[in-house]
Amino acid sequence: MLKFYRNNIISRSFWIFLLALIAYCPIKANYFYDYSPAARQAYEQIIQLKFEEAKLSIADLKREEPKNLVSHHLENYIDFFKVFIDENENEFKLLEKRKQSRLQELKKGPKDSPYHLFIQAEIQLQWALARLKFEEYLNAFTEVSKAYKQLSENATIFPDFIGNKKSLGIIHALVGTIPENYRWGVKLLGGMEGSIAGGKAELEQVLAYAQTNDFLFEQETIFMYAFLMLHLDNNQEEAWKIVNNEKLNTDESPLACFAKANVAMRIGKSELAIEILQNRPQGEGYHPFNYLDLLLGFAKLYRQDHDADLYIKKYVRAYRGKNYLKEAFQKLAWHALLNDREEDYQKYMILCMDHGAAVIDADKSALKEAKSGEVPQVDLLKARLLFDGGYYERAHQHMLHSKAKLHQFKHQLEYTYRLGRILHLLEHYDDALETYKETIAQGKTSSYFYACNAALQCGLILEQDQELELALVYYQKCLAMRPDNYKNSLHQKAEAGLERIRNKFNSN
Repeated sequence: MLKFYRNNIISRSFWIFLLALIAYCPIKANYFYDYSPAARQAYEQIIQLKFEEAKLSIADLKREEPKNLVSHHLENYIDFFKVFIDENENEFKLLEKRKQSRLQELKKGPKDSPYHLFIQAEIQLQWALARLKFEEYLNAFTEVSKAYKQLSENATIFPDFIGNKKSLGIIHALVGTIPENYRWGVKLLGGMEGSIAGGKAELEQVLAYAQTNDFLFEQETIFMYAFLMLHLDNNQEEAWKIVNNEKLNTDESPLACFAKANVAMRIGKSELAIEILQNRPQGEGYHPFNYLDLLLGFAKLYRQDHDADLYIKKYVRAYRGKNYLKEAFQKLAWHALLNDREEDYQKYMILCMDHGAAVIDADKSALKEAKSGEVPQVDLLKARLLFDGGYYERAHQHMLHSKAKLHQFKHQLEYTYRLGRILHLLEHYDDALETYKETIAQGKTSSYFYACNAALQCGLILEQDQELELALVYYQKCLAMRPDNYKNSLHQKAEAGLERIRNKFNSN
């Protein structure tokens, strides 16, 4: 009896001692967030699109650091990039199922870490971007709204955590481009507010911080800032400056090649884009990035190379998504037309109608051309492609010898518009303004996008010359027009222009 009693006391004492240990155990015995060397290695492999290597690194991370929750963030990066690059709807539906389980696991993490809400918000944002590829706009907006709230809360709790500004910066900038008459809805549904200037300032703070501190997400911030400068702030020089950065290694990362080549093509540096894309890292070990073949095909088409179609065809054969296919077939048709093969032009335009989806502006425009049955005027097409590639003097010379051949209203309107664009990029601003105004007068009631973009470009020139009141007038003219093609992108740029000017007025 005494033996039993003594043993029972010892047993109870043991359990009390064990419970006390658990109660006072430091947080490291539970879940934690740590971008340890193993986690950083996996992240770098992901950014280089070396997904299989990254999976092995994540497996090692889970084995060595089983309670480290950043493994869920890293795995979500891989799923996001796969969906965003491949645009395969079946793959999207399969991988999306992992989102909620990851968020549930992350909720177990310590709330006293700035990464607790940050990583959850990042996963929401990544899936929102992925959903846009499949037109799931309401779900995407919901996820952005959740991410915004989490990041805003995190910024209140951890005001010195620089990661908040990386993601909030781009959200604030994008909210700043939403038309004024729709912002009430954004505030009502998501409470989101922002401006291009505010978002730009936040991203600049992150980049400044990264100059003197170790910041894992610096490359992402560079991508975001370049996007903002190019598409929202109309600052091509700054966009090029930021991607022409030693931190973006085009020898190792296809994503760096994409960012640098994309900006190069947007600002008329096609020769450099071709060099980057032809020398990009690819093959075994890298996840296929088929869009880079399409980009290379376009750049060579602008230069009017005979082999441009080979790269576009390579994209068409390998790609399993639905975006850019219509545009790809349109560009194959244009290549045939430039090489005196009008029968092939018609063949590719039939394929344009039969394949892909008309969601993005470029695909909508391609489909409209295919349905119209109107074959582009070859001289105007050549000038357009030369202009798009940055070969402005060649385009100008070509235009000067083409006007006498144009008899249809559409061709005459396009001629005036394209001449204005060429004069603009040749920095003959007064002549460009007059030509743009002529385009607006001729085409403001037509369904073509020429007058709408001419109004936008007038606004940009006048804003550059600090004629802000007049620039406002032309941005509003752009917004008043409803062309069949490129309306969304043109209107977004006009809204961005209005936002910039309002900020300038408010600061004075």
